[in-house]
Amino acid sequence: MDKRDRALLFRKRLMESIRRANTNQSELARATGVDRSTISQVLRDDAARLPNAHVVGSCADVLGVSADWLLGLAEHPEKAADLMASALTLTDAPRALVDEQIFDWHREADGYKIRHVPAALPDMVKTPGVLEWEYGPHLGRTAEQAITASEKRLAWMRQSASDYEIAIPLYELQSLVGGTGYYTGLSDKLREEQIEHWLTLTDALYPRMRFYLFDARRLFSAPITVFGPLLAVIYVGRNYLAFRDVQRVRAFSDHIDHLVKAAFITARAFPDHLRTLRDQLDQ
Repeated sequence: MDKRDRALLFRKRLMESIRRANTNQSELARATGVDRSTISQVLRDDAARLPNAHVVGSCADVLGVSADWLLGLAEHPEKAADLMASALTLTDAPRALVDEQIFDWHREADGYKIRHVPAALPDMVKTPGVLEWEYGPHLGRTAEQAITASEKRLAWMRQSASDYEIAIPLYELQSLVGGTGYYTGLSDKLREEQIEHWLTLTDALYPRMRFYLFDARRLFSAPITVFGPLLAVIYVGRNYLAFRDVQRVRAFSDHIDHLVKAAFITARAFPDHLRTLRDQLDQ
């Protein structure tokens, strides 16, 4: 870009920033301490030169944009610190069913492929009985109300325009069937109902919702959800760690892609595997 083109781009972006800030040349001059004539000269149609660094920096600070963006050296008007703040956020993860934040992320990504490694069984396939067993001790008397409210959100997620790809470690289903580990104390009846319900959903929603089982002895994954190209969210217990910058979202998506490609049980084989597990419960 030659000097004239860069000066033209600077003028356009400065004018755009003035409009966005709902201000004018006189107010900008007062706020920056720069002569109004200097601001006017910079904004003239025939201006062929860039102002000095002091003017550029002062205008950028007052208008809340990046000096590099004004000069055409960056694609985003936000300052570096603001970009970092928006690219990585830490939000609360309440011990509840589909909370408002998670539901908002699903609605934002409606229509995109959503890739998911759940912390336990995917909420979208859980029966009311399993939900009550899981959340009852924490939610107490409000458990039934929370489950009723969340079932509507889960139903929306199952019927949304998104394509779901869910990777689960093998041991999760083995623990469910055996009533061991996390599922210790979950009755045979509830475990059998859970598998039957999961089979029904799998038959009804395949191929829009696909399940893959990976071997955690070979591969490891923290609980993570990638909402299309928009964001990636890691569940760390009391918080969600959300990333919106393109490179990290792509990296986490590649991670789940690796889990899917290395799956011990593929999406096509998953229903038969689930039936085998159900038969083990009947024995």
